[in-house]
Amino acid sequence: MTISLVAAEYEPKGIRSTTFDKTVVLRGTTLLKRGFAHMQKHGVIMDVTNVEQSQIAEDAGAVAVMVLDKLPYDVRKSGGVARTASVKIIEDIMDAVTIPIMAKCRIGHVSEANVLASTGVDMIDESEVLTPADDLRHIWKWDYTVPFVNGAKNLGEALRRIEEGCAMIRTKGEPGTGNVAEAVSHIKLVNNAVRWIASISDDHQELIRAARELRVSLPIVEETARLGRLPVVNFAAGGISTPADASFLMNLGCDGVFVGSGIFKADDAAQRAKAVVLATAYYDNPKIVVEAQKMVDEKKSMLGLDTKNLELKMQERGPSV
Repeated sequence: MTISLVAAEYEPKGIRSTTFDKTVVLRGTTLLKRGFAHMQKHGVIMDVTNVEQSQIAEDAGAVAVMVLDKLPYDVRKSGGVARTASVKIIEDIMDAVTIPIMAKCRIGHVSEANVLASTGVDMIDESEVLTPADDLRHIWKWDYTVPFVNGAKNLGEALRRIEEGCAMIRTKGEPGTGNVAEAVSHIKLVNNAVRWIASISDDHQELIRAARELRVSLPIVEETARLGRLPVVNFAAGGISTPADASFLMNLGCDGVFVGSGIFKADDAAQRAKAVVLATAYYDNPKIVVEAQKMVDEKKSMLGLDTKNLELKMQERGPSV
C-alpha cells in the first residue's frame, strides 16, 4: 500500500529540520509519521505498565509497546481519574527494550502530550482509556513532530481524526473487557461506510454529500473512495484475548491489533502473547492459527465482561466530532 498524504496540513508546525553534512534532514513530515505507522503493519502492539510486561511483549515478538499507568481492566476496577503514565516508568521501559515505545495521553490534554513528546516516545495515543481532559476538542496533532494514534468507532470519526493530524487509527472496541464484540462491530461499521464511499466514487455530487454527512473535507472522502480503505494504517483494539480474536479482526481488514488486558490479565501471559503475535502475522493461514490457539488454555483466559451492561463505556468518551 502506497502511503497516502491526503489531508496533510500545508505548513505543519511539527516539522523540524536539521542540517547534517550539508544535507537537510526533515523530521515530523506526514510521510515519516504515516510511514512509521506502516512499519507496524501485521504486528501486535501491547499495552504494558512495567518493565517486566514490556520484556514479555518484546520476547513474544510485539512490534511496539504502549505504556500506561494501569491496564484498561484495572482502570475500570479502580475508578477515579486515569492519567498518563509516570515518566520514570516510560524511561525505565525505554532502557529495557529495543522495540518502539508508545504512550497514552488524555484526550485534549496538550500538556500531557508535550511531556510525552519531550520524553522521546515514538508515538502518542490520544486515548479514551484515560479520562478525557477536553469534551469538545481533540489535540491538533499537526503541531507535533511525534506521530499520534487515535481511536474511532466509525468512518466519520476516523476521517476527522486524520484531518487533525493522526498517523494511525485504531477502531476502539471496548477496552479491558476481554470481549471482542465491540471491536468487530466498529471495524464492520468502518468497512461498510468505506464500501459505500467507494461505490459512489464516480459521482462527484454524491461525494460532496458524503463529505457533508461525515463532516470532513471532500479531498479525504475522494481519497478514501479511491483507495477503498482508510488513508492511514488501521489497527483493531478493545477486548482481544485469544489468537482467534486477533486472526478474526485481521481477516476483517485490520492492519494489526492492540492488546493488553487480554494478555496480562490472563494466567498464561508470556505464552498467550506469543500466540497472539503468531496468529496476527499468519492470520490468513488457518493451520498456523490453529497452532497458535493450541498454545493457550481457555481456562487461563481473563474472565471477561458483558459489554452490554457496563457502567463505563470508554468508547463513548471524548468529543463526538
